[in-house]
Amino acid sequence: MIEQAKMIEVRNVTKRYGSVKALDDVSFTADSGEVLGLLGPNGAGKSTTMNIMTGYLSAGEGTVLIEGVDILEHPREAKAKIGYLPEIPPLYPDMTVRKYLEFIFELKKVRLPKKEHIDEVMEVVKISDVESRVIRNLSKGYRQRVGLAAALLGNPPVLILDEPTVGLDPKQIIDIRKLIKSLGKKHTIIFSSHVLSEVSAVCDRIVMINNGKIVADAATDKLSEAISGDGMLALEVDGATNAVRDAIGSVEGVKRVTKGAGMSYTVEYESGTDVRRGIFNALAKANCPILMMRQGGLTLEESFLKLTEGGED
Repeated sequence: MIEQAKMIEVRNVTKRYGSVKALDDVSFTADSGEVLGLLGPNGAGKSTTMNIMTGYLSAGEGTVLIEGVDILEHPREAKAKIGYLPEIPPLYPDMTVRKYLEFIFELKKVRLPKKEHIDEVMEVVKISDVESRVIRNLSKGYRQRVGLAAALLGNPPVLILDEPTVGLDPKQIIDIRKLIKSLGKKHTIIFSSHVLSEVSAVCDRIVMINNGKIVADAATDKLSEAISGDGMLALEVDGATNAVRDAIGSVEGVKRVTKGAGMSYTVEYESGTDVRRGIFNALAKANCPILMMRQGGLTLEESFLKLTEGGED
């Protein structure tokens, strides 16, 4: 049986600027329909990675495959599979929304029925009501939507979005988040950001990059386990500290119990085990009620700081 190619494959990509390594042996993949977050501090290498993935830059070493097609060897075929929204969309402010999308449609050489396809894309990103307005008169949120509509022309299977919510107000951010989540049902999406709440709200998986290297690659809700090598639970328990520690520590698979502020505790346990039922029973027997239990002891913010501390911004 022939194994189906990943939608995106980044293989051992290295990029140098003089003596500086912007990227150092970066590798990751993304499956069809996956929303993958590329997370890192400013200057970590996110934009360089995305520019190489879209063919704007060439890698010094390594390859990038889009649905099995090498971006450097077959650039036209590979780029036809990509819709790209840079941090600042390259809009023509004196054009109306429809005229701009018609221009991009022709530029991309899309072979779908023009009017019907543009109507469909505008409906998806909810800009049909401003199709006749001049782009310079639109709000930042609407301009981002126009840029996203341009990226969607031709129905590319891959969308690459670089900081798509920068400069938006809270309502616009929520709207763009919802839109990206809905687009993830039909497209593979690479979502770049240094805003942690954005990534956790939108992405199925996180690839964390720092100083040009991949420092973590895990499902969003499994990141703390991937970092520590052990499973982690966060708990709030009402009871005497020693009684709580003793009860949790008696459960098979528990490695360490750490007391936090107030009634909070962090429990580290052996990876591959599930200690929740045992902890519940042990604390019930000790008459120490559990007020909260959450998988993952480290928040995304804590994980980010643990992996990037000491790195240059």
